[in-house]
Amino acid sequence: MNLSEVLLTLVVYLLPMLFFFYMGLDVLVRNPKKTEHRLVSLITGCYFLLFLEEYIRFLLPISYSPPLTAIMFSSIGIMLPGLGFHFFAKITRMDKRLPKLLNPYIFYVHLLIIPINLISNKNYISSQKFITAGVWKWPVFNSAYYAGLTVSILISALTLFILFKAKSSAGSPEYKAIFNLMIVGTILTLGWTAIFGYFRFGEKIPPFPYLYAGIIWCFLLQLAMKKYEFLNFNNQRYEKLFNLNPAAILLIEISGIIKEANPSARLMLNHIDLDHAVLNALASAELSNSLKKRQEIKELETSIQNGDTFLDVLIDGDYVSVDNQPHVILIIRNITLQKENQKQIVFLAYHDPLTLLPNRRYFYEKLAEAINEAKSLGHHLAVILIDLDDFKDTNDRYGHEAGDEVLRHTAHLIKEVVGQKGVAARLGGDEFVFFLSPIPSISYIQVTLQQLETKFLHTDLQYKDKSLTVKMSMGYSFYPDDGQDEDTILNNADKAMYRAKRNRKQQLL
Repeated sequence: MNLSEVLLTLVVYLLPMLFFFYMGLDVLVRNPKKTEHRLVSLITGCYFLLFLEEYIRFLLPISYSPPLTAIMFSSIGIMLPGLGFHFFAKITRMDKRLPKLLNPYIFYVHLLIIPINLISNKNYISSQKFITAGVWKWPVFNSAYYAGLTVSILISALTLFILFKAKSSAGSPEYKAIFNLMIVGTILTLGWTAIFGYFRFGEKIPPFPYLYAGIIWCFLLQLAMKKYEFLNFNNQRYEKLFNLNPAAILLIEISGIIKEANPSARLMLNHIDLDHAVLNALASAELSNSLKKRQEIKELETSIQNGDTFLDVLIDGDYVSVDNQPHVILIIRNITLQKENQKQIVFLAYHDPLTLLPNRRYFYEKLAEAINEAKSLGHHLAVILIDLDDFKDTNDRYGHEAGDEVLRHTAHLIKEVVGQKGVAARLGGDEFVFFLSPIPSISYIQVTLQQLETKFLHTDLQYKDKSLTVKMSMGYSFYPDDGQDEDTILNNADKAMYRAKRNRKQQLL
């Protein structure tokens, strides 16, 4: 063999063999467990073996051509249509509609002709006569050759029916585009096979030139893989879910080192360098301990530090092995807003929304607790009821907005005086109340009321360009002298307050 023949075989046989070997391996490693990936690898493997057979036949004397073609070339050629049919049935899900007894055996029934052809002395599917034409060893086309080629083309042509039907019922533009490429690839492959299989084009091209149709089919398959992520790596679909998931997802080593974070996690924890962060420094000790002990992590409510703030989060997790090392995947949902809303709802259930003081319900509960405590410890407590004087006149003269400012101003002054010594509340309208417990003496209450009156006298309310003076009447009662329960004590304080209001009015007359 001279140099030109060596270069010729390199281009004609070895380069296609390398192409099919790479193609088959590339698809298989993407997901070796998937039937579709295995079928493509088998198809490209068949083309690899066909070119290998032709390369061997090119090197050997012409006397070896008939047995090599009958045993290897023809048998592999018969396998190809069945594998292709099975592949297209799989990607179009047509195989799901077949009875279990037929799937996938129906795609390979025609392979029975291979043992029949090998056992018998007659060659039904290949030519047994070869002639030398230039450097090539060409078969003499006979009825067996044409019959084998025609059956192969017809079986392959049936796949077009499957692809067109799948395209018409495809649920997404992406799948329609994939089926379009497969249809084009199949038509080009069949057309190339028919033209170069049935006709000879001289001595300058190698025998069986229709084999190169496999390159066309593989090229369009590669295009579908790159453009539409068809037959993609098994982990890439999960990578998409990882990146597109609206929930924050972290992949973490058991030691707490953050290995990966999806875009949602980076957005949620935007004040943290997640590429160099350790979960132990961000999350509660409860979460870190759960990871170390491999405990179940399900709807764990905790907090995570995000810079100078803390986020309330709900965490679900599961343990996985990555590169033979234990890891945990955490799905984190930010519930800070929900928690704040819940706190606000709870707050408003027990507080007045205008003044932010506790409401009647809260005050009664706390007063009942204080009475029980005073009863058990032998303490005294005092209840002071406050009613604003001339509040209706303020509303009528300056408007309800001014009235709201007066109520807020009153609440502020009462809270300043009461502080931590008791509980103040707004009962409704312009009525306020607070209790002090324990109290050392009656004089202590009188001093407290004097402090409150002084604050009201010397703290005018500025509303727009006006100065509003807030006046009030107060009455008080004691436990246990004026009552043994909250209703009795409040009623007595209410009576005392109205006595004070009448006395004030009489003094003004």
